[in-house]
Amino acid sequence: QVHLVESGGGLVQPGESLRLSCAASGSGVSIYAMRWYRQAPGKQRELVASVTTGGSTNYADSVKGRFTISRDNAKNTVALQMNSLKPEDTAVYYCNADLLHSTMWGQGTQVTVSS
Repeated sequence: QVHLVESGGGLVQPGESLRLSCAASGSGVSIYAMRWYRQAPGKQRELVASVTTGGSTNYADSVKGRFTISRDNAKNTVALQMNSLKPEDTAVYYCNADLLHSTMWGQGTQVTVSS
């Protein structure tokens, strides 16, 4: 069984950076697209960034130029480098991965941007 475990959340001030990581456990599993979503209080979960196995990326307009998604296919990990953080980036961030017949979610990690 595959599990996704996120790490790297925390409390930072506006303008600072954070790096989120997500590792998929389970041997012999093929992982396809990987994504980061976020959900702020009272709002719907939204897609932040995605990356294919080939390395093609897409970003929400709100994070373009500030966030970078990357993955290591050999290690089944995905990261989200977040720079120039803003208070509106405050949310629970979730890792998401497509398997052959299902989609997996991590447990979420809190990111709070506040002065």
